[in-house]
Amino acid sequence: MVQRRARGAKPGATGKNRNRARILVVEARYYNDIADQLLAGASQVLKDAGASFDVVTVPGALEIPAAVAIAIDAAKPKYDGVVALGCVIRGDTFHFDIVATQSARALMDLSVAQRLPVGNGILTVDTESQAQARANAEEGNKGGEAARAALALAGLKRDMARR
Repeated sequence: MVQRRARGAKPGATGKNRNRARILVVEARYYNDIADQLLAGASQVLKDAGASFDVVTVPGALEIPAAVAIAIDAAKPKYDGVVALGCVIRGDTFHFDIVATQSARALMDLSVAQRLPVGNGILTVDTESQAQARANAEEGNKGGEAARAALALAGLKRDMARR
C-alpha cells in the first residue's frame, strides 16, 4: 500500500536558515522500526532546514525508484529533491544482492537522467543490529545524512541555475 503524508515547514516560514526546498521522501516500510528511525532523522534535518516535504510510503526498497519516478512525473509544483529511505538486510539467498544493487542503480539512473537531487538512505547491511545502529538518529543517522545530501544537491542545482 502506498501512503502519502505532507510534512515539514509551513508555507511562508521565515528565518535566516530557511531553505524553501520542496522534497519528496519515499520510505520503504519492510522493517517498520528501522523505517521509523530513518524517517525521524530525515524529517528533523528537513524541518531544521525549513524545507517542506511529502512522505510517500511503499512496501520495500525495490518499490522506491518506481514511486520516485511516478511522483516526479505527476507532482505540481515539481520537487527540488528526493530522499530515499529503506533497509535491505542480507539473508541466505541472492535476493539481497538484487534488491540492494537494483534499487541503488535505479535511483542513480533517475537522478542523472532527470537531473534530480537524490539522497540515498537505503541501508544495505548484514544484520538487523547494524541497521539499528545506522538508522538511529543518535548514532549513524543515515536518514539525516540522506536528507542533507538531497538538500546539498538541490542547493547546487539552484546555484548553478542562477549563473
